[in-house]
Amino acid sequence: MAISKHPSKLSLPQTNPGVATVLEYLIIKFPYIDAQIWQQRIRDGKVHWHNGSLITSQSPFQPQQRVYYYREVENEPCIPFKETILFQDQHILVAYKPHFLAVTPGGKYVNECLQNRLRRSTGIEDLQALHRLDRVTAGLVMFSVNPDTRHRYHDLFKTRQIHKTYQAIANISNDSERNNIERGDESLIGQQWEVKNRIVQSEPRFLMCVAEGEANSHSVIRCLQQSKQKALFELNPITGKTHQLRLHMQTLGWPILNDPYYPELKPELKLELKPGLQTQSVEDYSAPLQLLAKKLQFIDPVTQQSRCFTYDGNLAL
Repeated sequence: MAISKHPSKLSLPQTNPGVATVLEYLIIKFPYIDAQIWQQRIRDGKVHWHNGSLITSQSPFQPQQRVYYYREVENEPCIPFKETILFQDQHILVAYKPHFLAVTPGGKYVNECLQNRLRRSTGIEDLQALHRLDRVTAGLVMFSVNPDTRHRYHDLFKTRQIHKTYQAIANISNDSERNNIERGDESLIGQQWEVKNRIVQSEPRFLMCVAEGEANSHSVIRCLQQSKQKALFELNPITGKTHQLRLHMQTLGWPILNDPYYPELKPELKLELKPGLQTQSVEDYSAPLQLLAKKLQFIDPVTQQSRCFTYDGNLAL
């Protein structure tokens, strides 16, 4: 059993969804966690308010109050790839996240995430991620070191004052037509596409899809290199919708190589732990999603310095 040393937190919504207690809300908020698990966590004193007082099974729902709980999983996979710290000062830390490693706890990952790994290696218990990358995406993630200045860096992301640059590789050999134009031996190098569309939640709920309506997502995509079968693209997201770059590459007709979600959801690989009794999902570490968060560029809100952090590695055709 893996139990998080640090609590996760959520704010109860201002509008009551029709529950009487915090326990009832947690059960409907997290439908994939059995109600008995929440009941046991509460009995064990693992759910509390912001002031540290314990929440019981009868604690009434209180709008906009913060609830803290401790994530736990039965079998936590160990991710066999190492993170790297690229920069650290008294305010921020920038690290390279490898493929398959979550940024923060989620799902079956509690301690095997970038934030908790860095907290252990640096001894900085207040370290907190300022943004997210998909678990299967590699690249740069910025963390706040100092709680007193954290809000100023959060504001950079909220107001889109950070310029992000990604790289992606897509297979172009199986697609001979886009927008009814025959490609043939068309050279894509140097071409640029501006993608704007509406991205909404799909089913299952961890997937997103492009829908009709006013655009809420915007990316600029450019081809850097091309071989006979694949091409390397530079991607600059203007907005930050979930799975935006993956869907925008699909919109162009070039889904990112090794994407387990798009254009179709791939089945999970299963490893049998006990013959006929228990299985565990496993991943193909030899085929990572070919998406890399390569650069973060911004004006530091504390020092007013121009910052540009770049990961030296590149995706290879």
